[in-house]
Amino acid sequence: MIKFCVRLVQRWLPEPFIFAILLTFVAAIVAMPLCHQTPLEVVEHWGDGIWNLLAFAMQMALVLVCGSTLAAAPIVKRGIDAMARLPQSAPSAIALVTVVSALACWINWGFGLIVGVVFAKAIARQRSDVDYRLLIASAYSGFVVWHAGISGSIPLTMATPGDSLALATNGALVDPVPLGQTVINWHNLATVLFVIIGITVANTLMHPKQGILTIDPALLNDNNGDDKASASASTDKTPAQRLEHSRLLSWLVALMLVAYLVIHLGMGGAGLDLGGVIMIFLALGLVLHSTPVDYVRAFGKATTGAAGIILQFPFYAGIMGIVTGVGLSGISLGGVMADACIRISNPVTYPLLTFLCAAVLNLFVPSGGGHWAVQAPVMFTAGANLGVDPGLTGMAIAWGDAWTNLIQPFWALPALAIARLDAKDIMGYCLIDLLVTGVIICAGLLIWAI
Repeated sequence: MIKFCVRLVQRWLPEPFIFAILLTFVAAIVAMPLCHQTPLEVVEHWGDGIWNLLAFAMQMALVLVCGSTLAAAPIVKRGIDAMARLPQSAPSAIALVTVVSALACWINWGFGLIVGVVFAKAIARQRSDVDYRLLIASAYSGFVVWHAGISGSIPLTMATPGDSLALATNGALVDPVPLGQTVINWHNLATVLFVIIGITVANTLMHPKQGILTIDPALLNDNNGDDKASASASTDKTPAQRLEHSRLLSWLVALMLVAYLVIHLGMGGAGLDLGGVIMIFLALGLVLHSTPVDYVRAFGKATTGAAGIILQFPFYAGIMGIVTGVGLSGISLGGVMADACIRISNPVTYPLLTFLCAAVLNLFVPSGGGHWAVQAPVMFTAGANLGVDPGLTGMAIAWGDAWTNLIQPFWALPALAIARLDAKDIMGYCLIDLLVTGVIICAGLLIWAI
């Protein structure tokens, strides 16, 4: 079954950019008859949406680049390499990467997405008996729990008081839903636990006994001799070069970043968002690299991996524009999908069907904010009419948003850039994880509903 899934993906999954183009045409072709929209309306929705993810694309690029730059700091590399020596066998290495990635993603998805892949690369440098493709797939598989974690955008939005909550849900939610009814609910925690166990066991069992694909450790070495160049440059006495090698400047900037985070998180009571993760990566990277110019050089090398994000995110924003766009008919494609789910639901099956609807929608709108805009006005109203707990409705959407990320290259782009692999190299293994976790999540939602 594993070999079949790997061959299937290798044969039929195109390069992620081609996949985004195909999704664009599929969304456009489906939207016209179902939403009674003209080709001109669809093109207009697509064009209006293209630039809606610019800020988010920049954040994702900075998460990738700042995280990679931090991992390239000598002291961080030594610490990661020490941890990478802990596994005593290939299966134990796969299991450790999966658990570390999943727990990190549950805490914060941006942090976990980078940490898991960096740790996997360190293990690949240490061991020649671990399949590199499966190792990276295991690091990415932990991403499936992020929307059910404390950094999930949907539960955090539901827990935020304000008029925007009632406006987004058409008045179905007036009071905020605390995290104790969503992320920290024991049903959700149990589902997360069993999902982590499921992917850990599945990834471990998937490791091949023969035909292992390894990679030359030299190709994973991010050090191209810049440390030596920096050391020789530090002997220069010009004022400009003294500034370039002044650790005081790095520490001052890092201190400002930390001070802001303390004010924002501690005194302001805000949550750790993607911007906060970037600031943490940036502050630690500046401090742990020897000099500012060393950080600049490491940062420059890491930026090459952000090309996929810069190219593809506008296309996914355009797809979101098609799915959420409302023409003269007053119908959007996302609304049609949500209505179809509601018509065949009852109080027990409603969370499960909401999950499946969100999972399909996620292939076209791989964004928690996009899901909230499309599904919140419809799903929470229908859930309230059926007597379904709003916390359960929200987590059903969140799980659906996270589940099909396993086969959606959108979120894998930063991980693949760090690992220097293509999507087709890991998606065959992720397809197996999709099947395993799908059974667990569906069972968890049904038990919660009952």
